[in-house]
Amino acid sequence: MTEDFWTRRKAQVAAEAQAVAIEEHAAPEPDFSEMSDAEVLAALELPDPDQLVAGDDIKGFMLKNVPDHLRRRALRKLWRLNPVLANVDGLVDYGQDFTDNAMVVDGLQTAYQVGKGMMAHLEKLTGSTTLLESDEAAEEEISDAAIALVEAETLALDPVESVAEAAVETSAPPRRRMRFDIAQEAAV
Repeated sequence: MTEDFWTRRKAQVAAEAQAVAIEEHAAPEPDFSEMSDAEVLAALELPDPDQLVAGDDIKGFMLKNVPDHLRRRALRKLWRLNPVLANVDGLVDYGQDFTDNAMVVDGLQTAYQVGKGMMAHLEKLTGSTTLLESDEAAEEEISDAAIALVEAETLALDPVESVAEAAVETSAPPRRRMRFDIAQEAAV
């Protein structure tokens, strides 16, 4: 029964969509390219976009069959009338267009280096390259000493104990079996 309902519902939706498509194609769309703006506005029963005042509805200008230039005129008028749309505040973070190719400078160099930041620029200002080299040498000495200490500790371990521990760790735990006596519970 549910299959029949959904099959019928799917057929109804398809029929409705087909009826809407037929209505759209059946209505002849007038050719507004040869008409003046006043004639187009009269044919579509719309007011002159330049005569709109605050609070007027511009939904009619957003319809599909309205020519694009009339739609834009209505939107421009709306943006001039509404102070919220007309006066964008200067606090918009990404309000400017940074994709302007005319503003790109050829051969632009930056002091920023990935992973180092502005380090090269600061080194030139302070002359601290020798300080960095001495820090790197000290780090290498510390790391060599740490490696030697770890190697000494590893050799100091008793190899017999470590092998015995490894053997204990690799043995598998005993398997567990569960038994259920269903017959006894059913009899009770």
